Amino acid sequence: MMGGAFRSLGRRNYRVWAMGALVSNIGTWMQMTTQDWLVLTELTRHDATAVGIVTALQLAPPLLLIFWTGKIADRVEKHRFLLLTQAALGTLAIALGALVVTGMVRLWEVDLFAFLSGCVAAFDSPVRQIFAGELVGEEDLPNAVALNSVSYNAGRMIGPAVAGFCIAELGSGWSFILNGFSFYGVLMSLLSLRTQDLYRLSARKPESAHQEKQDLLSGVRYVWKRDDLRTILFMLFLLGAFGLNFPIYISTMAVSVFHVGAHGYGVLNSAMAVGTITGALFAASRRTMKFSALPQGAVVFSLACLLGALSPGYWAFAVTLVMAGMASLTFTAVSNSYMQLATDPGMRGRVVSIRFAVFAGSSPLGAPLVGMVANSLGPRWALGVGSLAGILAAGVALLYLHRTQADKETVS
Repeated sequence: MMGGAFRSLGRRNYRVWAMGALVSNIGTWMQMTTQDWLVLTELTRHDATAVGIVTALQLAPPLLLIFWTGKIADRVEKHRFLLLTQAALGTLAIALGALVVTGMVRLWEVDLFAFLSGCVAAFDSPVRQIFAGELVGEEDLPNAVALNSVSYNAGRMIGPAVAGFCIAELGSGWSFILNGFSFYGVLMSLLSLRTQDLYRLSARKPESAHQEKQDLLSGVRYVWKRDDLRTILFMLFLLGAFGLNFPIYISTMAVSVFHVGAHGYGVLNSAMAVGTITGALFAASRRTMKFSALPQGAVVFSLACLLGALSPGYWAFAVTLVMAGMASLTFTAVSNSYMQLATDPGMRGRVVSIRFAVFAGSSPLGAPLVGMVANSLGPRWALGVGSLAGILAAGVALLYLHRTQADKETVS
């Protein structure tokens, strides 16, 4: 088994990291689920635009801080840096939970905490993604990236169900507080790593390496010269802005279309996670991540959104979420691994940071618009926007592949 989809778990450091990360991922998804529910049902009268705004504020910082996050990711000692960022995220979660439990929370405070958490995550995420390479080495990097997705989406499957229980039985605030304490799992795993066994990835320095490292725009220039990386970023923008708005899709379909409570809402989030875990396990079993898998994932995602918009009932919609989860995870895992492995190690932090900024930071542009569509035309039309985004992203990839093939035929 370790030689296949789970081979990275054969390395002690990765096993320790994975155990702590799973606990934290469950807590993270508890908070994300509860945050959307809190805004939609407790702080507003089913205002999907408000959900889109809080999502946008949480995902805007990677785009706003793009030049600094990539530079830091390339230079910082990643193990120590993650101790700081994970502790900060836990503290913010507990503080917000305290406001909710005491009944003092207001919508603007949820927006503020979402933005602050997004700022910390903007620095944390690129470092955490590159740190996977230090845990397993470059040979098993695609597998480690995929297994990280398995862990993240296992949290996505378990967390919303636990959040539904917390909301219904204990109150929304306890989801935030429990998430804050879950970060101790990551902190303990980081402190338990054998640092002498980490794979310190050395950069292959070109002649102008010193100048490049001093230039904040070097990462942007590097990506802009690469047709494949530029194409992936454009696809990520389309899907991130107008496709992967599932906090809006799921919450509005649950409340406005199927009229279910917190438990039913949690089940829909878990159904999405079943699909993403399945997709992550499939990605983990692959030895290579090919560009051609990206348009395939985008087309299946588009079809899943269309079927979701046409779903006649609650359980039919849940099935389409499984399908959408598989497709979206395939796309994100392949794009992540491909961009890391296709990039010079000396530029990897900046490229990963740019990817994260474009993918997460595009949501502030699209999520409020999708929320407005859900408010004015209904949640089913919002899913239609997601379907269109998937088709456009697939078209961008197919144009690149056609152009690449044409160039090869010209050369031959």
